[in-house]
Amino acid sequence: MIFTFVSHNKGFLYEPRGFTSIEEMNKAIVERWNEVVKKDDIIYNLGDFAMSDIQLSIPYIKALNGNIKWILGNHDSEKKVSAICEANPNIQVIGWAEMLKYEKKYFYLSHFPTLTSNADDSHLWHRVINLHGHTHQKTNFLYPDNPFIYHVGVDSHNCYPVNIEEVIADIKNRYFEISHLGIERRPLYDFEN
Repeated sequence: MIFTFVSHNKGFLYEPRGFTSIEEMNKAIVERWNEVVKKDDIIYNLGDFAMSDIQLSIPYIKALNGNIKWILGNHDSEKKVSAICEANPNIQVIGWAEMLKYEKKYFYLSHFPTLTSNADDSHLWHRVINLHGHTHQKTNFLYPDNPFIYHVGVDSHNCYPVNIEEVIADIKNRYFEISHLGIERRPLYDFEN
């Protein structure tokens, strides 16, 4: 599972997500998270865990299921990180990025969108797919003609965590959509089966 939890107290963020308050949004995110994530699941948070008063955010974060691996974001100050980790022993801070290998596919997990592959790489396992948060976009793909930079944040997933299998399926579908738009592509071997 890959997900970005954001306790932003700004109306311009929670209102487009369909909520009238930060409290309503946080409750919905916790419910949706726990609907999908079981107690022993490993889940990655790709930064900006909380933006509002940290003491108001901690009870929501404590209610989250799973063993959480936290990739830091631009709003994750040392003070916030310390307070959240002290209150939540199920959270492990990873740092600014992490490589993840899943079924012969390589993923670069970061808060920030990052170009990670050469366009001329001929095999999928030579490509590194970037999974990111940060942008608050409503679509999964930051660049419509590049299926290898994928947004996992709450804004493009109806405030649910996104499963790695869903990510792979979305990338595969986008890759084939691009080929129908006449954008040159190289074979994806694993994805073409």
